[in-house]
Amino acid sequence: MPHTLIRNAAIVSVDPQIGTLKRGDILIEDDRIIEVSASPITAPAGADIIEAEGMIAMPGFVNAHIHTWQTGLRGVAADWTIPHYLKAMHAGLATLFMPDDIRIANRMGALYQLYSGTTTMADWCHNNPTDDHSHAAIDGLESTGVRAVFLHGSPKPDPKPGQPHFSEVPMPRDRVEALRKGRLAADEGLVTMGLAILGPQMSVQEVCNHDFRLARDLGLVASMHVSGKMLAHKGFQKLHEQGLLGSQFNIVHGNGLDDEDVDLVVAQGLSVTPTIEIEMQMGFGDGLTSRVRARGGNAQLSVGSDVESGIAAEMFTVTRMTLQAARHEDNLAHRAVHGVAPDQVSIRTEEALEWATMGGARMLGMEKRIGSLTPGKQADITLIGTQRLNMVPVHDPVASIVFHANAADVDTVMVAGKVKKRGGQLVAPPSDADIAELVRSGERIVRDFNARMAAA
Repeated sequence: MPHTLIRNAAIVSVDPQIGTLKRGDILIEDDRIIEVSASPITAPAGADIIEAEGMIAMPGFVNAHIHTWQTGLRGVAADWTIPHYLKAMHAGLATLFMPDDIRIANRMGALYQLYSGTTTMADWCHNNPTDDHSHAAIDGLESTGVRAVFLHGSPKPDPKPGQPHFSEVPMPRDRVEALRKGRLAADEGLVTMGLAILGPQMSVQEVCNHDFRLARDLGLVASMHVSGKMLAHKGFQKLHEQGLLGSQFNIVHGNGLDDEDVDLVVAQGLSVTPTIEIEMQMGFGDGLTSRVRARGGNAQLSVGSDVESGIAAEMFTVTRMTLQAARHEDNLAHRAVHGVAPDQVSIRTEEALEWATMGGARMLGMEKRIGSLTPGKQADITLIGTQRLNMVPVHDPVASIVFHANAADVDTVMVAGKVKKRGGQLVAPPSDADIAELVRSGERIVRDFNARMAAA
């Protein structure tokens, strides 16, 4: 089997048994890590040697919530609140997407994830009105070699006369089962399957019950948005009474949950994914991070970038913003009681990096496969250079990752032992034709949307 030896890197393992090593080696056999050591490892004959002097090795980021299908619309939502977004995106722009628009958006968005050090992404695809759209989304992901969970969702257009509102439409079992029994039947591949369900905020209780049972029946991770008032009153409590909650379910945002629901969510092991930058912009309210931590749910937290149409899906910034927003909230709470700033920060940097790696792995049910540099796990590894002006000197490699690094510092990215970026460049970068196609796609969708609005 082929071997790769990463030599002389500072190692941030996110594995409590290994810790952070000032200098060390990582030996990879085929797609798996087989040794992490502070002592030099002898390279097997014929091994590919990656000289990592002056670099930090870390597990690849896990972006636990990204709407990759919006890549061709970057920047259009920069000044939108949530009511504006729901009307303009879901009832407007989304309805103009053809399957090829989804494919090129997912391909280019996934390539940027690899470029910026993310090896795994939860692709929250809720613009798939036909099977062709879903297959095109998967095609885009598979073309890049990224590790991804395709979360099969459902569109949210305004209903036409005689049609039910989307909140009354359950996830189509036949379409989901066709994918699950077909091209996404395996759980060991790079692109696997999950569900992007409506949940108690965005569907009636009957639909909630159906979608949660579907996820249970098929053994799929299921993620839902929760940012405001619930459509299904006491929805989580009713799901709990039916035995339908558990760790396979994920809540994105959660800002609108009351204390009783947060207690229940944490106690039942649901994962929680704040996307704090979008939440602050669009008016969701205070993030859920501190409330989950206060209930002992730190291991249930992950982080995501959210809408490609709004912000850059770069996990260094996402992680830092999530951490600092939670610290700010904790600081304000302390000052409200004591009148002064606290003596120490409420959340250490290591916790935030864990949210962005192991937290995302747990959210996707992959904690035994990815998320840390642990022997036996898949070799999903990011090497960060430390010689640029923004990085030097490095006193604490964890702090350097979270507070100083950016996508331009990512030197090497491996997914399942295969190098996807090296020397600061993607091994298989997008072609000029890819770039032109993404530009044409985005321009056509925006142009047609503007024409529709002008004619209304």
